[in-house]
Amino acid sequence: MGTRKQDAFCVRRINPYTFCAVVSDGAGSASYGGEGASILCRSLMTNFRTWFEGHDYLPDGEAIMCWIDQVRDRLSEAASQRGVTRRQFAATLVVLVVFKDRVLALQIGDSALVARKEGVWDAVCWPENGEFASTTYFVTDDPEVRLHTFHLNLDYDAFALFSDGLESVALEQATKQPFARFFDPMIRPIDQVEGEGRLVELSGALARYLDSPALCERTDDDKTLVLVSCR
Repeated sequence: MGTRKQDAFCVRRINPYTFCAVVSDGAGSASYGGEGASILCRSLMTNFRTWFEGHDYLPDGEAIMCWIDQVRDRLSEAASQRGVTRRQFAATLVVLVVFKDRVLALQIGDSALVARKEGVWDAVCWPENGEFASTTYFVTDDPEVRLHTFHLNLDYDAFALFSDGLESVALEQATKQPFARFFDPMIRPIDQVEGEGRLVELSGALARYLDSPALCERTDDDKTLVLVSCR
């Protein structure tokens, strides 16, 4: 359509035992949804990095809500500068934090997080749709944000975070389960590779797949997918 992409993401290994990934999808109905998603990802990643520089435990709900409020204030400032309402920066959110033997997941809206345990994929954060068809929840919602927080043991050896552009090919609505036939071949080369950190060659191959005509014929939305193997 000749417009900027509305998805954004940040991935960072904060220290040897802390990993954080953030995915956000700007609302298609919002004039600055893509910018809202970018601000959201950068702000939360900065918050998590700063937190773990001074703490040896996961942030509690009060700290997280404080960060969400700070992001909402930043979006309000950006909206004021452009003479629009904060709603024009609407964006969803899904966050994965792996800290030692614990997992923290956050979700606002219809992005998702799935995880593999003993070879089986489960949904940690299932996409949450709004009250009406083709609607969802955003970090800009008033009077308060609809944030879901999950604290889990690290019983999983792989994760996938993705925006709703992949929902139709990655999730089975009838059973509310991830499609193993989608995630198994996607995670296999990451399981098998040696080394750590961002895998540049595999990331390039993933980008080409996400932009392939075969996949784009099945979804006309932006597509973001972050694959993590703990093996």
